[in-house]
Amino acid sequence: MRSGTLKRTVFFTDSRAKSNVTVFDTTLRDGEQTPGISFTREEKLGIAEHLSDIGVHTIEAGFPASSDSERDIVTAIRGLGLNAEICGLARSLKADVDACIDCDVDMVHVFIPTSDVQREYTIKKTREQVLAATGEIIAYARDHLDRCMFSAMDATRTDPDYLIEVYRVAVDAGATIINVPDTVGVITPTAMKQLIARIDREVGCPIDVHCHNDFGLAVANTIAAVEGGASQVQVTVNGIGERAGNADLAQTVMILESIYGIDTGIKTTSLVETSRLVSRYAGMTTPPTQPVVGENAFAHESGIHSHGVITRSDTFEPGIMTPEMVGHRRRLKLGKHAGRHAVRQMLVEAHMAPTDAQLDEIVQRVKGVAGRGKRVTDADLYEIAESVMQLAPDGKTLELQGIAVMTGNHVIPTASVRATVDGEEHIFSSVGNGPVDAAVKAILGIIPAPIHLKEFSIEAISGGTDALGHVTIAVEDGRGRVFDASASSDDIILASVEAVINAINLVCRTRKNDREPDE
Repeated sequence: MRSGTLKRTVFFTDSRAKSNVTVFDTTLRDGEQTPGISFTREEKLGIAEHLSDIGVHTIEAGFPASSDSERDIVTAIRGLGLNAEICGLARSLKADVDACIDCDVDMVHVFIPTSDVQREYTIKKTREQVLAATGEIIAYARDHLDRCMFSAMDATRTDPDYLIEVYRVAVDAGATIINVPDTVGVITPTAMKQLIARIDREVGCPIDVHCHNDFGLAVANTIAAVEGGASQVQVTVNGIGERAGNADLAQTVMILESIYGIDTGIKTTSLVETSRLVSRYAGMTTPPTQPVVGENAFAHESGIHSHGVITRSDTFEPGIMTPEMVGHRRRLKLGKHAGRHAVRQMLVEAHMAPTDAQLDEIVQRVKGVAGRGKRVTDADLYEIAESVMQLAPDGKTLELQGIAVMTGNHVIPTASVRATVDGEEHIFSSVGNGPVDAAVKAILGIIPAPIHLKEFSIEAISGGTDALGHVTIAVEDGRGRVFDASASSDDIILASVEAVINAINLVCRTRKNDREPDE
């Protein structure tokens, strides 16, 4: 545990934190309660397998009593034979607990509202009735299962003395772990730490914490709970969940691992992959500025910052968390704040060696393009450099000769592409989820080298149905290098194809100039 300092920076003091903290992931339960998100059966099984693979200790697979399909999915997840403990959610009703038992879960998670506002207006029970129901349902659950988690719903708005009383009843009845939920995200980190410390002293049971993000404090409150003595944290991938979401898995894990030196058992090098998997299934784009996993988490544009990280990465990065630790890569980005060192570095990587005067001119042109509100891609940089350095444009590896796309409401979108690769004609066809997807897959299918599409965005430059569309993409080659390119057209399919071809030609150009062969 990092209980002191790192380079004279004090991270925390007066802590009751454990040396190991387990991770309880509720992406498949609370995460799926995000408005607009509904995972398919196959997607939920895939997410569960991935969470188990990265070391999640407990997976809350769902709420079996909510529907027959939910019960089927929880049962299927339990049948996968994962390394993670499988948990089912239940209200304080025997029928709900029975539904979890029928799914053969490892642990049942029962909850009951304890705050006055929820107790009086949702379940209409007195404090004494809640105490009685708590003891009864936990005893019933333990008659059938070895593990039972108890949640005092809306704990952070519950009278503290009464909350302690509820938890004591739960533990006496057989609860094996108690959860302290900040159900509406209103507690502060200081108060959370004090509350958890008191529960830890007075109840004597392992503590789990579930924090919502209504005020953006979910991760901070979760960490404060660990400082107070919590031994398990509830998280979701990308922080998805009810309203503003929950504590984010990647952020919580990396804070505990890198700043506190607490072992979570998570394979951190898979955090970016995990984020992208859930983002794709959820249909929700992860913001570029998302900590740890966002595309800009280790990207640098400012001249001062770029110069610093080129010289030594921890000048403008945490140092105790590197991109490699989370499965990310450092990237230098171009924009109106770009500096000479970053531009030179990017050109050197493309085996271009401008003079100082040429470099100054290239930088000014890059800033000029960015100053007009346009994103400057790698392709733009190389075109500017070729112009300034008076170089003959590099021959294009891939040139489009023709494309045909078929789509319709009763037709599987299909694209056929005819193109030349180093002068040799190739034809490739592919189907997709839509005409753009089919066209992009057909283009990528022509190139034998491993090239993966990482980013794809479309924006309308003008209004109306005849709007000019601008497509920006990023691709990754077999060595993990990322290249971005763009294209514009009033035909969005052609703009997408042109952008992909521009990016592929960048990859091929760099490969040809590499001193070492591609791995």
